Amino acid sequence: MKNIKISARDVCLHYGAKQALKNINIDIYEKTVTAFIGPSGCGKSSFLRSMNRMNDEIPNMKFSGKILINQEDIYAPHIDSAALRTRVGMVFQKPNPFPKTIYDNIAYGPRIHKLTATKGELDALVQDCLERAALWSEVKNNLNQLANSLSGGQQQRLCIARAIAVNPEILLMDEPCSALDPIATAKIETLITNLKENYTIIIVTHSMQQARRISDHTAFFHMGDLTEYNDTETLFSQPKEKKTQDYLSGRFG
Repeated sequence: MKNIKISARDVCLHYGAKQALKNINIDIYEKTVTAFIGPSGCGKSSFLRSMNRMNDEIPNMKFSGKILINQEDIYAPHIDSAALRTRVGMVFQKPNPFPKTIYDNIAYGPRIHKLTATKGELDALVQDCLERAALWSEVKNNLNQLANSLSGGQQQRLCIARAIAVNPEILLMDEPCSALDPIATAKIETLITNLKENYTIIIVTHSMQQARRISDHTAFFHMGDLTEYNDTETLFSQPKEKKTQDYLSGRFG
């Protein structure tokens, strides 16, 4: 059994009067892919964003409970949320490259955090991240080209390369393939499978087929509750809860 990387205990989240998460308890394992599935508005993205405190930016957000990464409470008063976000990278639904060159998109974080000492080291880091994101062979001759000139699927792989450039431990992905065609989606899925050798990955997806293809564990959310959590094969083939069975069989959602 792999080590536990993230533990959530009694996590509740309110946006004003609306409760988005209700007493979530879950352990997420190191160097695995965990999928969050469930109907729209069920809390899966809210919980994902709690793990790098992106919800802190939302007015009237109220959080209670604990989220531990490596047994450290990330909501403790001494935790710097900006530093946390270098450890817990995020890839969004729509590719969001910076309005800079391909090279500068990757180099941006390492420059800010002074991760390299020389131009040669930075060049090597940029190449390494693009290689790990399966993009190097497509862009190596055009690193000074603007990132927004790439296709949607290439831009999303660039955003993944940018996220890993600051050496995070965890990658959060909020429906990273929903804006992509099937070919680009297949490339991202292959990339996610390869990246779990080095990172703990959590993906929110509306595609049950995608969850089944690429995840080791799956959590099913419904109306702010974590209804069921298990290894992916068991959850899909032998769901214990009727709500899970109904969702997987297409009765709602």
